[in-house]
Amino acid sequence: MSFTQLTWGVKASFRNYVEAAEGSITVSDGAIRAEDGTFVFAAEPDGDLVIAADGSASGATRFRGTVTFEAHGGMLKSTLAELAVEASEDGLVLTVLDGPMNKRRCAVAELGVINVGPDKAVTMNSQITVDGMYQIADNYPPGTELDPVLLR
Repeated sequence: MSFTQLTWGVKASFRNYVEAAEGSITVSDGAIRAEDGTFVFAAEPDGDLVIAADGSASGATRFRGTVTFEAHGGMLKSTLAELAVEASEDGLVLTVLDGPMNKRRCAVAELGVINVGPDKAVTMNSQITVDGMYQIADNYPPGTELDPVLLR
């Protein structure tokens, strides 16, 4: 089964904080913001991510789009671009580009507890990694629960 979209809200309390601080959350490059505040990214056509019924996975799928959080006159700025779900030796991870000028990828979240719905949608919980702590917001220690990831 190939996946055509990824939905992820990053962390609801982080979105709320940015907006309460009169900051902005912008989407570009094909990402859209859903009515519930989460972000929807369309899959690149060449993905080969496969998640088996037993939870084992192989391959990777990248998704188009960028989400930028900005507040406090630019003192808080986080850009998440070109998300991907990738199978690693330790399980599934959610990766992003590491900075706008760098083409290195970093894992911002570890994914786990895979639930496959009757419509074949896959929902996974996500926990922030050390790289994610620096990429998203440095006030969430590694292991902090983030919003679930939904693949369709």
